[in-house]
Amino acid sequence: MNTGSPRASLAGIAAFFQRVQFAAIALAVLWLLAHLASVLVPFAVALLLAWLGDPFVRRLQGYKLSRNLAVVVVYLVMLLIVVIAALVLVPLIEHQIATLIAAFPRYRDWFLATAIPWVESHFDVRITEWLDTGRITAWVEEHWKQAGGYATTVLSVVSRSGFRVLGWAVNLVLIPILTFFFLRDWDEVVRRVASLVPRDHTDLVHRLAKESSEVLRSFLRGQLLVMLILAVLYAVGLRVAGLELGILIGLLAGVCSFVPYLGPIVLLTLGCGAALAQYGDWHYLLGVFIVYGVGQLLESYVLTPKLVGKSIGLGEVSVIFAVMAGEALFGFLGMLLALPVAAVANVLMRHVHQTYLSSKLYRGDEPAQSHIIVPDSIGEALNDIDIPE
Repeated sequence: MNTGSPRASLAGIAAFFQRVQFAAIALAVLWLLAHLASVLVPFAVALLLAWLGDPFVRRLQGYKLSRNLAVVVVYLVMLLIVVIAALVLVPLIEHQIATLIAAFPRYRDWFLATAIPWVESHFDVRITEWLDTGRITAWVEEHWKQAGGYATTVLSVVSRSGFRVLGWAVNLVLIPILTFFFLRDWDEVVRRVASLVPRDHTDLVHRLAKESSEVLRSFLRGQLLVMLILAVLYAVGLRVAGLELGILIGLLAGVCSFVPYLGPIVLLTLGCGAALAQYGDWHYLLGVFIVYGVGQLLESYVLTPKLVGKSIGLGEVSVIFAVMAGEALFGFLGMLLALPVAAVANVLMRHVHQTYLSSKLYRGDEPAQSHIIVPDSIGEALNDIDIPE
């Protein structure tokens, strides 16, 4: 036994306890996120906006502007964009909602008199029995009485709804305020976070953080542009096709396109339902399908390849899983942070994959082979696998 083995054993024990400490800190952070999710939403949104605006501040600083002046210019531009969008969208959405309220009896009658009988006759189901007024009333009475009576239930629902509305209003007021302060103090925030990184891992963490930031910033900018273009295309297309609710449906489908496949599903489901309820003829579905086809071709062959590309390195299934898992774990905050966390995790997995390919565990006793090609991402490596038909 050589004399270095006791020191090696102590070093191994120290490294193990260090990993235990990191794991404990990570679990504590997750616990805090789970319990403070609703409180952290405005802070997360403000941090995201400040992170997106910081490169523009640095660019203005390159033109000899002071940091404070550059921050004010970028912040005012961001605020102006939000104000213009609100001035354009709020009247449109208000008009569409008024149209929906006025047309609701017609949609309800079509749903009860046409849609449900058609589904029952073609799929051998009995939806009408479950929509019976007496059955619904009995079910509501039973569950409301279990909750403590009508007055208690109504008061509870109204109180919770009122507090939620008040909370959302406070968050909307806080977001622009927090964004300004985060944007102004961004360098200080980054410096403080960097000071917490263990000194032995500074270079590695800096490289991974820079790569994650570039990947995520490219993805978010591209995806936001894709959402904007699709929302305008869907809204204008459905309105030209004659749908009185085309603008509302198109905007909703464009926003939902952030999640793969959800935007087209919303467009087809709501668009076809609105067309049938408005005109009562299958021929009017042709306009909805044309808008859907043009949007899919434009997104698949022009927008996504040019604006988003493979910047995040995640496939559609991975994005859907990340969003659903984030919502299940942390609610709206989880949905907000799902893709940033997924992008960072993908960069970390890429580093782990490269480290594994160069490790003794993978190579064994053989020397490193010069012909081994390390893929840019695990996704690209999986794409190179030939699956027999």
